[in-house]
Amino acid sequence: MKKLFVTIIVCFVLIFKSFADEGMWLPMLLGQQVYDDMVKKGLKLTKDQLYNINKPSIKDAIIIFGSGCTGEIVSAEGLTFTNHHCGYDAVASASTMDHNYLRDGFYAKNKGEEIPSNLSVQFLLRIDDVTKEVLDSLKGLSGVERVQRQSVVLAAINKRMSDASQSIETRVSPLFKGNQFLAFVYQRYNDIRLVGVPPESVGKFGGDTDNWEWPRHTGDYSVWRVYMSADGKPAKYAETNVPLKPKWFLPVSIKPLKDGDFSMIYGYPGSTNRYETSYGVSLSTSINNPTLVKLRDVRLKFMFEEMKKDPAIKLQLASSYAGIANYWKFYDGETKQLLKYDIWGQKRKAEEKFIAWAKGKPEYSNIFSDWEKAYNAWLPYAKHRVYIIEGIFGSPLMAFASSLTQVETALVKQGATQADLKKAIMSANDQRKAFMEAENKISDQNIVAAVTKMFYEDIVKDQQPVGFYGNLKNTYGPLDDEATYKKYAADIFSKTMLFDDAKWNAFMAHPDANTLQGDPAYAYASAYYNNYVSKYLPYYQQFTAKNSEFGRLYLKGIMEMDPAKAKMMYPDATFTMRVSYGAVKSYRPRDAVFYDYVTTSQGILEKYIAGDYEFDLPAKQIELLKKKDFGQYMDPTRKDLVICFITTNDITGGNSGSPVMNNKGELIGLAFDGNYEALSHKMAFDKDLNRTINVDIRYVLWCIDKLGGGTNIINELKLMR
Repeated sequence: MKKLFVTIIVCFVLIFKSFADEGMWLPMLLGQQVYDDMVKKGLKLTKDQLYNINKPSIKDAIIIFGSGCTGEIVSAEGLTFTNHHCGYDAVASASTMDHNYLRDGFYAKNKGEEIPSNLSVQFLLRIDDVTKEVLDSLKGLSGVERVQRQSVVLAAINKRMSDASQSIETRVSPLFKGNQFLAFVYQRYNDIRLVGVPPESVGKFGGDTDNWEWPRHTGDYSVWRVYMSADGKPAKYAETNVPLKPKWFLPVSIKPLKDGDFSMIYGYPGSTNRYETSYGVSLSTSINNPTLVKLRDVRLKFMFEEMKKDPAIKLQLASSYAGIANYWKFYDGETKQLLKYDIWGQKRKAEEKFIAWAKGKPEYSNIFSDWEKAYNAWLPYAKHRVYIIEGIFGSPLMAFASSLTQVETALVKQGATQADLKKAIMSANDQRKAFMEAENKISDQNIVAAVTKMFYEDIVKDQQPVGFYGNLKNTYGPLDDEATYKKYAADIFSKTMLFDDAKWNAFMAHPDANTLQGDPAYAYASAYYNNYVSKYLPYYQQFTAKNSEFGRLYLKGIMEMDPAKAKMMYPDATFTMRVSYGAVKSYRPRDAVFYDYVTTSQGILEKYIAGDYEFDLPAKQIELLKKKDFGQYMDPTRKDLVICFITTNDITGGNSGSPVMNNKGELIGLAFDGNYEALSHKMAFDKDLNRTINVDIRYVLWCIDKLGGGTNIINELKLMR
């Protein structure tokens, strides 16, 4: 195994494509050739300044923000920048109709005005290689048995390397399809306070229309502060806590940008699948993506109808709507780009080369024939799974109702104790409180009616819950009539105890299985849930185990086949710290079209539509922009305020809020999006068209200072002119 480990490090870390800016590199394993290429392209920092576990380095300023974003420390007192959409839910939770920070924005004039949140952040302490330990424990195992054993081994390592008393958490990440395992050790801080956020019209300017598009004019930022106990340790919120004293913070550059300037992004990219097969591409483009887009389209339609009617409903649904809409557009675009650039064909050519090489090699010769069988066995059920996740349980009511299976289990399972039942009841009660706060009954009822009909029409009859649609027809009417499903949904929502406090409290006091099973919402949810879990989930588990096993062997074989020419041999994103490098760069997406590398306030004024849901802005902002009151943030070459810029950096979801730095490690912007022409990036990086969209830090500072009056925040930063 030691020989395999050495091979992995040499091949995966040192082989790269020097002609592109592709790659999400592990800073711990930044090979000399990669570092030399960074220096060649303009980097002025040493490797120790990029990553060091014994001395402060840039990695100490980069944090996991919340549960799925990146943030960066920008002052000696724990001040933190991230995206507006990364703190969106916390800002919405802190808002009321009287103090609507989401709508109006907010800036604390001093630390005493900062608003506590339920957010946490995590700092990376170190990365340990545990490959040998894991692989030794998996010798001779394959398929489901290997997957199950791997989960047990990783959980044991995580537990051994964590320390709750010090808020230290460890998560082992499988890399290169399970050929390498690294343990990422973090320290979590739980006292995170809101310092500043622009009005939603600034932070989401352009809305869904501009999402994943360039040119862009969105002020996608928010400002927070990390607090620690008086003795310098992570702690829950307390008035006696003090601002964090970080090991490293990023200086902020207000110098102008030029086309071709070096750019570097640190962060936590969520997931990519660059080593996906042609089978996987086909499954995504033919079934998974189109089905997801179709179902999310319905959910968004009904939510938006209600959000337009009432500002309170807009506030209530804003966070959920934004999350659903973001990846609705992504998966629609991904499908189109994968087909447009024939990624299936590109993958297939590489596979045919591998198949020819693998002949006569027992470990690899049958991979693709067996892999094809695994996909063919799963294909008949793939759409069903998407419908369960995105359709049936895309309804908030049904998602909550399905969670009550734990209560039913505690009531009917042989051997279940009163302690089990009490725990399940208390958990259900807490979940109901959160559900009720977020629930909009009108939109949800419409969603249930629509997806119930869609499931009947799109999923083959022998996969539908036995007797479900027959009973529906007998009670409510013809199955091809929309009115049938509307009557059924109305009945569920009017009769379920889940909305009735008196009935719910009575059930909590005296829970019994008959009452739960007879509830119309639970009956609906459990019909679909039990049908899927008992019949089709086992097929999915078998498929994922085989897919994982073949993927691991395929990648291992690629290295052996031709290591000197292996392409894209950096690890897929796994929400672990990565660094990517590239350049500020304009591009030509198609014939006769040229996109500049920056946008300016002129573009904001051109897009601005007073009162529009997506393109409105505060009157004060329009006044300041028209007066060209840009202050020290004006770009001297353009005589304007730069709003956003693009780079060639390789990022993906999870990088939201990541710092974009210049060659000296100074903050020049916050990454927040990618461009539509390269939405195939999870499976295939496009070296010509891929661009990362970033909000310029000068616009962020202008909004804080000129628009928000947060001069105290500006004074806390180390500005580089």
